[in-house]
Amino acid sequence: MKYRQLTKEQFESLHQEFAHFLATQSIDVNEWNQIKQEKPNVAEEEMNIFSDIVWDDVLTRTEYLEHFSSNIINLFKCEETKIHRIVVQINNNSINLMEKEGYQWLLKNAQDPSVEILQGNKVYQSERNAEIFDLIEKGSNISKGELFEYFKNLINAS
Repeated sequence: MKYRQLTKEQFESLHQEFAHFLATQSIDVNEWNQIKQEKPNVAEEEMNIFSDIVWDDVLTRTEYLEHFSSNIINLFKCEETKIHRIVVQINNNSINLMEKEGYQWLLKNAQDPSVEILQGNKVYQSERNAEIFDLIEKGSNISKGELFEYFKNLINAS
């Protein structure tokens, strides 16, 4: 398995797609139920294959990631051969970026002396999708990139 198996909730939300996947392998609902009961290891393998297909599709389309902690935001732009990173750190313990008020404070005060912004680029060390998946497993969320672009423009304007 390349990534990890989808959660039960993810399988439920992709029920139609999974049924279509099984149909492409000439497995109907009755046969699937039989496989699950009589050959659970085969059922598990089918679920793993489907999970990898879904993850590959999602990761290939992923352009931006965000990871928040109380005083640091890591923003990533995932290109084909390299990943760009912007780190926004707040050196003020009274501001918590995980709370709405702290996040809004940052957007209004991005040039405050307590805000440190760093940026860098890195060529992928392994396969692109595997590195993006690793960031997601470590707590990053896929985003539309508004925050990354906001800080990139702020940096470029300086």
